[in-house]
Amino acid sequence: MTHLTRRTFLGLTTIGAAGLLAACTANPAHSISPTTPAGTAASGASPAPLRSDAAFAALEAEYGARLGLFLIDTGSQRTVEYRPDERFAFASTIKAHQAAAILQTRDIAALEEHVTFTADQIVSYSPITEQHIEDGMLLHEVVTAALQYSDNTAANLMFDRLGGPSGLQQLLREIGDATINVNRIEPDLNEATPGDPRDTTTPRAHAHTLATFGVSNHLPIEKRNLLTTWMKANTTGGELIRAGVPADWVVADKTGGGYYGTRNDIGILWPPTGAPLVLAVMSSKDAQDAEYSNALIARATTQALETLAAGS
Repeated sequence: MTHLTRRTFLGLTTIGAAGLLAACTANPAHSISPTTPAGTAASGASPAPLRSDAAFAALEAEYGARLGLFLIDTGSQRTVEYRPDERFAFASTIKAHQAAAILQTRDIAALEEHVTFTADQIVSYSPITEQHIEDGMLLHEVVTAALQYSDNTAANLMFDRLGGPSGLQQLLREIGDATINVNRIEPDLNEATPGDPRDTTTPRAHAHTLATFGVSNHLPIEKRNLLTTWMKANTTGGELIRAGVPADWVVADKTGGGYYGTRNDIGILWPPTGAPLVLAVMSSKDAQDAEYSNALIARATTQALETLAAGS
């Protein structure tokens, strides 16, 4: 991992902030705002949702999966929806909300905290933290390990600083997400047993919470800039949402995968012009050992964008 130097890290709080602010406020009338409940659709005169149920159902049949999707254009408030209110295990996509919560609850200077941990704390799939048992890491390095490499020990170190799963859930409740259930730490939260409501959310709630943290004015601009900059550098999403958007779009995303073919990606998408879009794509299969399908997420992304364009 190429860690941020102190100068580079602190520079992110100012350099580029104006550009991101312009993107986040391209349409100041949009209703992704600090007062919009994160886990619910915006109220008022939002347009009717756009649907391509037959196309999404065909993808489900092709990949033998259950698919859920919620896309919102934060400028027009148009949405594309498919099973938007069904529950799916969120798996490692929760790391995006953990990172945002770390930013919400700390001054930026506190991200220089030196975090130490022992070999006993290392859990499965921890490619970055397992290299730093002796020397530890700075808190912002822990956060980027989780966001950009999906390091599971890094996620648990964030949980430690947020009061555990219940502490994160309480914070998400306070910003308006009444849907998400955060119950376990890594790697247990990836169990994803069908019908188990633990560690689940819906595509609609997941997208609205990401929009609250990453697009609205809920976080100060310098913190929002950090979050989206970190997520733009994700290394695990090349075959998912990023593979389903035009080449000239910019994507900040967080992936997740688990048992029962669970494969998810949530992201903020910036087209060359206009307001950003926020997308949650979630999927699962019937068998515990089923392989997940990256291509399903990419193709569902493309279909959602085509549906949005056709309805504009």
